[in-house]
Amino acid sequence: MTRLNLVLLLAVLASALYLVHTQYESRRLFVEVDKANAQARALESEHDRLESEKRAQATPLRVEKLARDALHMHSVNPALTLYVNAPAGVEPAPKATGAPR
Repeated sequence: MTRLNLVLLLAVLASALYLVHTQYESRRLFVEVDKANAQARALESEHDRLESEKRAQATPLRVEKLARDALHMHSVNPALTLYVNAPAGVEPAPKATGAPR
């Protein structure tokens, strides 16, 4: 009878240790999931911030200002437009018909 009691005691102790280990792993994994969720929220908010910053950088007024200042470009007007004519004897390229070949 003592051997049976000893075996049962060892089984109960092993079961208790396994339960403690399982609880510890569960808590550790829960903390990791919580950290991952927090990181996902931070990345999402940074993505939203960067998207709005990208939209602000690509406004037509800002692009036009950069074209004028950095590239020294000007608006199109008839006084500055230069038309190039084909030399005599050279035929212009045929226009595309829009139909695929």
